[in-house]
Amino acid sequence: MTSIRPTGKRPTGMRPTGRAAGFVAIVATAALALSACSGGGGAAAPAAELSDEPVTLRFTWWGNDVRTANTQAVIDAFEAENPNITIEPQFADWNGYWDKLATETAANDSPDIIQMDEKYLSTYSGRGALLDLTTTGDNLDLSGFSKASLDLGTSEDALYGIPVGLTTYAVMVNPTILETAGIEIPDDKAWTWDELEEAGAAVTAAGGGNVFGVQSWGFEEGGLNNWARQHDDALYNDAGEVVIKAETLTSWWEYMLSLTEAGVSPSASATTERQAAGLAESFLATNTAGFATGWASQLTALQEASGAPLELLRIPITDDASTGSAYYKPSMYWSVSARTEHPAEAAVFLDYLVNSEEAADLLGTDRGVPANDDIRAYLTPNLPESGKQVVEFLDGLTEDVGDAPALTPAGGSAIEAIVKQYTEQVLFKQATPEQAAEGFIKDLKAAIAAG
Repeated sequence: MTSIRPTGKRPTGMRPTGRAAGFVAIVATAALALSACSGGGGAAAPAAELSDEPVTLRFTWWGNDVRTANTQAVIDAFEAENPNITIEPQFADWNGYWDKLATETAANDSPDIIQMDEKYLSTYSGRGALLDLTTTGDNLDLSGFSKASLDLGTSEDALYGIPVGLTTYAVMVNPTILETAGIEIPDDKAWTWDELEEAGAAVTAAGGGNVFGVQSWGFEEGGLNNWARQHDDALYNDAGEVVIKAETLTSWWEYMLSLTEAGVSPSASATTERQAAGLAESFLATNTAGFATGWASQLTALQEASGAPLELLRIPITDDASTGSAYYKPSMYWSVSARTEHPAEAAVFLDYLVNSEEAADLLGTDRGVPANDDIRAYLTPNLPESGKQVVEFLDGLTEDVGDAPALTPAGGSAIEAIVKQYTEQVLFKQATPEQAAEGFIKDLKAAIAAG
């Protein structure tokens, strides 16, 4: 992350599962429909000019009621400054969002502005469904973003997504629970996975069966990505091929299983039940776990749910971990449909979203710590304490962060369903870690081949 630069007021401007398989099929249809407007690498047209006529843009996002209310407030503020442009909102929960977007794309009816996730960026950009934002000219100012940030949304020199926020995988700790157990907060600049297990065991021993040391994980790819990087491995190469070694996956699941068997982590049934219930019902959020892994951007929500002064720690490392295993992840992106009839106006709206201080005030950090350096610097003093903690934590990783992982290839959005499936099988002892590793690689390769 680049250093934070001071700024004044900026001017504002004019899984495999049935559902996952269905998504692949729908987007495959979309590829045919889009072939007439793109050679497969996105739309690279000259920068469009603003229209003299009134323009309506459709804007879609996923999220809860709070995000929807904040986003609508931004839309209202933008329309007040740009009376020639009307923004038509469209939103859904996470699961319904991707089904609807795939259907709309297949019907050549994509919204103009799209909230995009990393797991789907290659799927849509690779089929020409997203606009190359480097073609928007002066309508979109990206000077507040570091090259490293913009690289997170770039493929083959085309910018298909502007990172909205940045986050990183971390350990969250409840200091009150550790104090009760007589455990000091570990020195996260030097601790190992063995030390996490030891500290977790002490918390469990003091918890009397009501509090566990470490909340189980393994239901999304963040922790796996980090583990792979520590073992000089990766999920994918730059060509989008699955390259992770079976032994890397095996060691990951062996570690998680050992925590469960030792009682450091909750039972398999308790883990899956809480995981299905959502973040607010997790062990950390209900003050029944001392440690948990997750994205740093979740700290505020977890603090609010638990009422506890949670803190962020770096991920433990192996004794011989590769350097640069930590990485920044875009919380999400802003993208534009390649088929929009109003690329200039869409760029103006994106410019407002990423550069306007008023938009920053209204959106806060719900979508992550702003990736725009100038806006992050402006917003940080006004953040709640938890938000400042996240910014400080991210900035503190600058020396240790390596290059971002390769973008998830088309079809790779099924990874969460695949990871969840095999983690549950390992925890319930329906499969050994070795069997899970072999099945994971086979299933992920099949999903990408179908993508």
